[in-house]
Amino acid sequence: MHNFGKPLIILGLFLVAAGLAITFAPKLPTWFGRLPGDFTFKRGNFSFYFPLATCLLLSAVLSFIMWLFRK
Repeated sequence: MHNFGKPLIILGLFLVAAGLAITFAPKLPTWFGRLPGDFTFKRGNFSFYFPLATCLLLSAVLSFIMWLFRK
């Protein structure tokens, strides 16, 4: 239990970020989630959306933020 504080802080920050994302998601710009490289497939009554470019962008931003915290 002596090293339990840091994971709790990280979990708390993650929960705050998730809450902010859910709260402000409707106010995001319309291009977010519709980047070139985000795939949409529609056939009849079936549709599939795969946000590849958006996931890569978020991954790069989050990796940079985590890199800053590790310094």
